[in-house]
Amino acid sequence: MKPVQLPLGVRLRDDATFANFYPGANAAALGYVERLCSPAAGWSDELIYLWGGSGVGRSHLLQAACLRIEERGEQGVYLPLAEVAGFAPELLDGLEQYELVCLDDLDAVVADAAWEEALFHLFNRLRDGGRRLLLSASVSPRELPVVLPDLKSRLSLALVFQLRQLSDEDKLRALQLRASRRGLDLPEDVGRFILTRGDRNMSALFELLDRLDQASLQAQRRLTIPFLKETLHW
Repeated sequence: MKPVQLPLGVRLRDDATFANFYPGANAAALGYVERLCSPAAGWSDELIYLWGGSGVGRSHLLQAACLRIEERGEQGVYLPLAEVAGFAPELLDGLEQYELVCLDDLDAVVADAAWEEALFHLFNRLRDGGRRLLLSASVSPRELPVVLPDLKSRLSLALVFQLRQLSDEDKLRALQLRASRRGLDLPEDVGRFILTRGDRNMSALFELLDRLDQASLQAQRRLTIPFLKETLHW
């Protein structure tokens, strides 16, 4: 396979795995995305579109899907369109070489005629080759400002899932899951303290957990409320 030249800086996060994703109300979406990565999946019933606001896990699931495909010895590609919107849409040329194409932040490039045309032709090449496509945007397909009728038609074929924000209880469990997979003990009282004082966005909460993990290792101390207050100046 001839490698596709992607912009520097597009990397998968090592911790963006299915095992690290706490589904909460998004269990159905998780299940279908995992099935998309199975050997039997194909275009006929597995074009998936995920949408939702910031911090609901869209990028996490797209990257997890690519990692799962790679674990199976196949090749996937993750493309954050919000980061590459300044590039020419020829960036999409050749992506049909991959078993799975994950296009994040679709809303960043639609309404641009050249990008819409390139997306339409990529969709066709993927379908014709029996490849798989996983899409994400901040809004539903109906709310996307797509101008090209043929592209609207292709998007209408997708299985659509709205990813919903986790409840406070689910956020606590998600933090504990992420901590445990790093070998870090996050007591419930400490987790609840983080939720009362920290940012409500899950991406920000996970970044905070990363900081606390590093601080805990350096100080050789467990995560406690006094340690959090000292480390974070809360």
